[in-house]
Amino acid sequence: MNLFAEAIAWLLDPLNWQGSGSIAERVGEHLAYTAIAVLVAIIIAVPLGWWIGHTGQGKEIVVGITGAARALPSFGLIFLFVMLVGVGARVPAAVVVLMLLAIPPLLAGAYAGFEVIDRRTIDAARAMGMTEWQILWKVEVPLGLPLLFGGLRSAVLQVVATAVLIAYIGLGGLGYDIVQGIALRRYDQMLGSALLIIALALLLDAIFALLERYSVPRGVRAGRDTDVRTTPTGRRATADNPATT
Repeated sequence: MNLFAEAIAWLLDPLNWQGSGSIAERVGEHLAYTAIAVLVAIIIAVPLGWWIGHTGQGKEIVVGITGAARALPSFGLIFLFVMLVGVGARVPAAVVVLMLLAIPPLLAGAYAGFEVIDRRTIDAARAMGMTEWQILWKVEVPLGLPLLFGGLRSAVLQVVATAVLIAYIGLGGLGYDIVQGIALRRYDQMLGSALLIIALALLLDAIFALLERYSVPRGVRAGRDTDVRTTPTGRRATADNPATT
């Protein structure tokens, strides 16, 4: 309990929020690394996932590759890339590793969002004369957004958690205070940084959970919320009471 109180005191100390190496600066660095890695992963994974979901081609290969990528040790990857490109290119190496970790959930969310769409909906769109491009942007993308945001949510949390490790190669972020705390035996600093990382992850998770919820198209959401079978005032058609028009 005393250590927890000391960690809170470290977080609330105004001196730790000012100047170079402050908590605010570490949070900004952590968010910057996360944002860059996730944005690059989106550019790569989302179009590829949409193409796979729309055409149905290459799914088995991509599923195998993304499954294997999830098992890669992130700590080892960071050091491997730094040794390959050199210490002077630590930032690009760290971003590449974080991007590789973000791609699998984004890719899975992109093509899974298309896969869950009822094929009758796609057939109806084609029957109305819509082109494949129109089907993609006006039908599949809107209906697949909830699962895409679910994949984005997983990717962001994965990157936020892993970005702590880049402090071991001399970069910033919230992991820096943990590494420094280990060297200096500043357990209050270590715990305070860990609490900040947890709070940041929970905040981002809540934001993307809301995006995932409200990305459901209004018509689909209305259909889920309204059920004539449970409406008290609705008249149900039965054998003794047929529905009338």
